[in-house]
Amino acid sequence: MTAETADRRDGAVLGRRDLNRALLARQMLLRREPVSALEAIERLVGMQAQAPNPPYIGLWSRVEGFDFGAVSRLLTERRALRIVLMRGTLHLVSARDARVLRPLTQGILDRYLAGPAGRDLDGADLRAVADAARALLEAEPRSDRELRVLLAERWPEHDPARLVWAVRQMLPLVQVPPRGLWGKAGTARHTTLDAWLGPGEGPGEGPAAEPSIDELVLRYLRAFGPASAQDVQQWSGLQGLREVLERLAPELVRFRDERGRALYDLPEAPRPGPDEPAPVRFVPEFDNLTLAHADRARIVSEEHRKRIFTVNGIIRATFLVDGFVHGMWKAEKRRGEATLRIDPFLPVPAPVRAALEEEGLRLLAAVHPDARAHAVEFTG
Repeated sequence: MTAETADRRDGAVLGRRDLNRALLARQMLLRREPVSALEAIERLVGMQAQAPNPPYIGLWSRVEGFDFGAVSRLLTERRALRIVLMRGTLHLVSARDARVLRPLTQGILDRYLAGPAGRDLDGADLRAVADAARALLEAEPRSDRELRVLLAERWPEHDPARLVWAVRQMLPLVQVPPRGLWGKAGTARHTTLDAWLGPGEGPGEGPAAEPSIDELVLRYLRAFGPASAQDVQQWSGLQGLREVLERLAPELVRFRDERGRALYDLPEAPRPGPDEPAPVRFVPEFDNLTLAHADRARIVSEEHRKRIFTVNGIIRATFLVDGFVHGMWKAEKRRGEATLRIDPFLPVPAPVRAALEEEGLRLLAAVHPDARAHAVEFTG
C-alpha cells in the first residue's frame, strides 16, 4: 500500500465528481481503450443485453477501433454468449465468465421462484418439469412458444407459460444466435449452458476460475468502484454482501461519500481527480453505467434518472457531458437516411453541441454505414 493510499484510508471523503471520474476511468469512458471486445466484456463483468444491439453501442463508445462484427463472431464461435445473470437480467458475457457467474447468481432466481410469482405453481413437480425441459432444450434450441407447447402435452393441468417461466429460473439457459448478432433478426431460442459450451472448459480463452463471491465483489469494484455494500447488491441482485466486504476489508481501501457512507475500493484502482477532462459519450439503452449503483448521483441526478428509467422497465439511451447524463438520444434510419436525435435535459453550450454532433456523426457512420446521408438533430 502506498503512503498516499494509507493517508486516504478510513475516512477520506470522495465527492460526486471524484466518484464520477473513477467510474468513467474504469468503464473506459474517459478514453477509448485499445483492447479486444472480449477483454472489454470481461473487464466490465458483462454487459446488460435485454435488447440485442445496446451492448454493441456500449462497446463502440469504449473500445478503440471497435469492430461490430467482432462480437457477432464471439457469439457464433461460442466464446461469448447471452445468459441471465446479475439482477436476474440477460447479460452478454464471455463463455469463461458464464461458467463462473451463473452459479453465483442462481440464488437470485431461486428467490424469484420462491416468491409471489411462483405461488401459482403450487402442486407442480418443478424438478420433473426442469428435467423434461432440459432434455427438450438440449435436443435442440427452442423458443418459449415451442417449449410451452411441448410442456403442455405433459402437464395440461398447469399454465404452460408459468412452467416455462419456472424453467428459466431453474436452468442456466443460453440465448443462441442468430439472436444477438449485429444486423440479424431472429426469434429468441434457448439451450442449456452445458449443451452450448460442452463439458469441461469448452470454448473460451483459458480455463474458467472457480466461482467465488469474493472475486465477484472484487471484480465489481474494479469495474464500478469505489462503492458501498448497497451498490454491489444493486448491481448483482445478491444479498448479504456487506459481510463479504468486511471480510475483504484488509485488502481494500475505504473512503466515505459526502453523506458519510462507507465506500470500498481496490488500492491500485484508478481514481482520477475531479477535474480530469471527460469527453462527450453516447451510452446505449440498459447500460450498466446507469444501473450499477444504489446511489446513482455519481453519474445521473435523481431528476434526470426519473426521465430515463421508465415505468415499464426501459432504461433509455443517454449521452454524457462533463461525465454526467445530460440527456437522451435515439438513432433512426428512414428511406436510406440515418438521423441521430439528441434530447438535452439542460442547455448545451455551442462547443459541447459541436462535440456531440461530431461524435454523433461517427456513431451513425458506425451503426448505419450504408446510409446515403447522416444527420444529427437537437430537440432543444
